[in-house]
Amino acid sequence: MSSSWSSASKPPVSSTRPTSSGRLPSISHDVDIDDAPEFTSTMSGGGSDYANYTVLMPPTPDNQPYGGGGGAPSSASAGGAKPDDLPLPPYGPSASSKLVNRRGGAGGDDGAGAGNGKMDRRLSTARVPAPSKSLLIRSQTGDFDHNRWLFETKGTYGIGNAYWPQDNIAYADDGGGGAGSGPVKMEDLVDKPWKPLSRKVAIPPGILSPYRLLVLVRFISLFLFLVWRVTNPNLDALWLWGISIVCEFWFAFSWLLDQMPKLNPINRAVDLAALREKFELVTPSNPTGRSDLPGLDIFISTADPYKEPPLTTANSLLSMLGTEYPVEKLFVYISDDGGALLTFEAMAEACEFAKVWVPFCRKHSIEPRNPEAYFTQKGDPTKGKKRPDFVKDRRWIKREYDEFKVRINGLADLIRRRANAMNARERKIARDKAAASDAPAADAPSVKATWMADGTHWPGTWLDSAPDHAKGDHASIVQVMIKSPHYDVVHGDAGSHPYLDFTGVDVRIPMFVYLSREKRPGYDHNKKAGAMNAMVRASAILSNGPFMLNFDCDHYIYNCMAIREAMCYMLDRGGDRICYIQFPQRFEGIDPSDRYANHNTVFFDGNMRALDGLQGPMYVGTGCLFRRYAIYGFNPPRTNEYHGVYGQVKVPIDPHAGHPAAGAGADAASQELRPLSEHPDHEAPQRFGKSKMFIETIAVAEYQGRPLQDHPSVQNGRPPGALLMPRPPLDAATVAEAVAVISCWYEDGTEWGQRVGWIYGSVTEDVVTGYRMHNRGWRSVYCITRRDAFRGTAPINLTDRLHQVLRWATGSVEIFFSKNNALLASRRLKFLQRLSYLNVGIYPFTSLFLIMYCLLPALSLFSGQFIVATLDPTFLCYLLLITITLMLLCLLEVKWSGIGLEEWWRNEQFWVIGGTSAHLAAVLQGLLKVIAGIEISFTLTAKAAAEDDDDPFAELYLVKWTSLFIPPLAVIGINIIALVVGVSRTVYAEIPQYSKLLGGGFFSFWVLAHYYPFAKGLMGRRGRTPTLVYVWAGLISITVSLLWITISPPDDSITQGGVDV
Repeated sequence: MSSSWSSASKPPVSSTRPTSSGRLPSISHDVDIDDAPEFTSTMSGGGSDYANYTVLMPPTPDNQPYGGGGGAPSSASAGGAKPDDLPLPPYGPSASSKLVNRRGGAGGDDGAGAGNGKMDRRLSTARVPAPSKSLLIRSQTGDFDHNRWLFETKGTYGIGNAYWPQDNIAYADDGGGGAGSGPVKMEDLVDKPWKPLSRKVAIPPGILSPYRLLVLVRFISLFLFLVWRVTNPNLDALWLWGISIVCEFWFAFSWLLDQMPKLNPINRAVDLAALREKFELVTPSNPTGRSDLPGLDIFISTADPYKEPPLTTANSLLSMLGTEYPVEKLFVYISDDGGALLTFEAMAEACEFAKVWVPFCRKHSIEPRNPEAYFTQKGDPTKGKKRPDFVKDRRWIKREYDEFKVRINGLADLIRRRANAMNARERKIARDKAAASDAPAADAPSVKATWMADGTHWPGTWLDSAPDHAKGDHASIVQVMIKSPHYDVVHGDAGSHPYLDFTGVDVRIPMFVYLSREKRPGYDHNKKAGAMNAMVRASAILSNGPFMLNFDCDHYIYNCMAIREAMCYMLDRGGDRICYIQFPQRFEGIDPSDRYANHNTVFFDGNMRALDGLQGPMYVGTGCLFRRYAIYGFNPPRTNEYHGVYGQVKVPIDPHAGHPAAGAGADAASQELRPLSEHPDHEAPQRFGKSKMFIETIAVAEYQGRPLQDHPSVQNGRPPGALLMPRPPLDAATVAEAVAVISCWYEDGTEWGQRVGWIYGSVTEDVVTGYRMHNRGWRSVYCITRRDAFRGTAPINLTDRLHQVLRWATGSVEIFFSKNNALLASRRLKFLQRLSYLNVGIYPFTSLFLIMYCLLPALSLFSGQFIVATLDPTFLCYLLLITITLMLLCLLEVKWSGIGLEEWWRNEQFWVIGGTSAHLAAVLQGLLKVIAGIEISFTLTAKAAAEDDDDPFAELYLVKWTSLFIPPLAVIGINIIALVVGVSRTVYAEIPQYSKLLGGGFFSFWVLAHYYPFAKGLMGRRGRTPTLVYVWAGLISITVSLLWITISPPDDSITQGGVDV
């Protein structure tokens, strides 16, 4: 072939071939299309032994033929024989290429470049930054992908490998627009795999397998121990043996109910970067980059501003207004069930302060966003802060917050003085009118109104009760205190605030609404559950967020990213089957020793984490994010039924299929599982009330709560970009409808509180509501964040703590005697999940056996007998084995749950204290309600802090007498006296029986060790317990023991097995 064969007259051809890693490299061959058949091998007898064609040589350190960095060789090396119209694709900013033919000559003449000799062809690689190792692993085999490495590192393994052009540099002809033209970028060749938003993290088998094995070993040990106890009675004290046997059987059953649901604990992790990438970045379906996240309604519930301080509620509100969630998608509601003007004006002050607090938090990434918690936390506030104006801003905002607190603290007095002044003015106006008309002076009005700041009557509860203005008798109130913000980001500027520079900071505040439902005499308002249902209906009219997050007024957001983590579960593949996300409850203001187990970490980090591996954790009140559609009582889009003895057969079912038997005569289970409707509008007035505007929101909330349909495996999804449209502004008709749906008559003739919303009829409405959703086949998720998601307060006083436990236990007894008993659950509830709910209703009854077992050591010491005839080695071996397995189970549970040994021990102590006091009272109250129909009423737990500013734990030492103290005091006193009696009996006996004293004395000490926190709480502050108390306790014990010995002197004989020795 002659040198006249050039690419100037023949078009270049670019060919591609996919590699084993799925990439499409571009390999450029300057090949004549018409002469392509001449490319034949000499072995095939072709017309030419060699075909003169060009290949691209990758530049290597030992192969640099040209000194220049351009695309043409120098005259010294190529003799100017190479045509100028053959551009060389560059391999780098200063790299060169060489055209070589099959004969070894450089392009152009046959003799050109003959002196260059043979080119060394060696393996070489270019020095380039190494990519992430995770990108270079084949997903199928896990092997290192060499081909992908070539592309993504621009490295070379020799001649003829793939060509990787630099950014913004084309490798085709300047005037060509063929297949090889245009820059090739990383995004064009690297696939973007579908990313899940969450994943399960299994407990290491090295912890979980021994844990399950120990559960089996302890179960077998308990079974053999109980068999031995039944077959070896104590004939000398059958009554003592019988009581102990009954108690031990119940304890074994109770332990089994508590332990079985813990067999499958799991952890979870989320990918917040993937959430942002899917919902908040610019994509073809979201060209503006607005947030495609669904709306979220946050509920705060309060009832009495004098027991729940307004400052605490205001701080909680500020933390929610400043959380990291799209401002235009966030809506906050507060339900003031007391209808107090004090709460209303405190929230108005909080809204005004939020205008500077929320932008300040966004500007400096403040955490937590509760002002009180932020300014009182220990540590260096400047840690991690980089803005030079942070110290100035913080100093100014701290002063503003102090002034805000003073205003809140003075509101109660301000409202009282305003009411007195306005009422005095009204009386004066009435007298003046009477004098001007020459009419006889009328009596001064007896009604004293409460006045708002604008000079009008407060429509809620007045300071001095009056008709239509009293607790339980006032009108509905809906006040939009902060309007819905603009749907686009609104940045501040240097002149928007006189002291703070909010340039580049989003200054929008989420919408905030104050609610107070109507209350009238003669209506059952159903306490907190009724208030929550009123908020659900009002929020559906005003904002209709497909998800709802509820808080008590003393809980606040401690981790501003926690809501996004919960959304990762709701919006992930399969998230449409999740009814709620429960967060663990964390508390502040607890004494360092956690005397009364207020943190309750064994339950929140142990039991609840274990339930997450089944059908999901229970709903426990505050800090729970709900799917609105599930709260409305609808069935999940997909569910299973579990058949067999222990639910081992899983049968997928269609939850929306009709149930013919679900008529008037159907049982409760069929009615519960019957779909509310084939369509949300079907039978809507009978289910949801007569508000057409509310009914229209149901289908919208269901659609907006679906996950993205961005993967073939996602079922029941919505297309990306469906939630980008701005919300229409609120109008007067919409607010009027919100007022109507929170009236006291709206629920008449509907299923609110029966199948829809929060369920009525129990003081623990939270557990019942969660149980109903699980019973329909929904699932729930436990979200434990690295930084605590939310924090709140808990009562640290012994009396308040026992009353709190009493309320929980009473609700459990109500559940046991109602249709919400897990024994009546449907087949959609997993077997182990059923056991956990069964344990919720049964655990208070353990108190009946616990108090008897705590008195057994005293009875043994009084009678001189023991639960066994002698301390047999078999009995001691069983006892040792059961104790050791329990300790080992505790250690492994500490490993997978993260709780501490001290926390576990505090939990055990308070289980005994509460079991013999609050749980026992709950059983009695529950039986009275079931048998005699006596209703149970509870007072609201006060959340005010102690008045002693010098000691933040002063409330811990307050002793407030309650009847719940009587059973524990009796157990402690009887055991102390029994110890003295047992020692005296053994000392004065002719033939001392030390084995029985050892057995009874050991168990008596064990009981007293569990009551140590209770006794310490009764003693008050350290050093303040009078010495006279100890003196009198000793004198009484000695006197009673001597009296007992006188009445029942010790025998000189030993009785064993019914035979006198």
